[in-house]
Amino acid sequence: MTPEIVMDLLAEALYLTVVIVGLIVGPSLAVGLLVSTFQAATQINEQTLSFLPRLIITLATIMVAGPWLITELTDLFTRLITNIPVLIG
Repeated sequence: MTPEIVMDLLAEALYLTVVIVGLIVGPSLAVGLLVSTFQAATQINEQTLSFLPRLIITLATIMVAGPWLITELTDLFTRLITNIPVLIG
């Protein structure tokens, strides 16, 4: 296995990790920003107010994008496992 192959596999795995994390954290970040803006505009200083909307949006994102995420992860690991003989030899 050459260093180029290792770097390509690592880059592919890291890219998929960034996509998955971004897809889950992005909407939560946007909702948190909206709630914080609302709190600043209305001068409500409740720390726990943004927790429930972020939790709901994160769970909804996982429910909607979950099948695609699982498919992408499964495809990556299937390619890695089936290519073990090629990568080693």
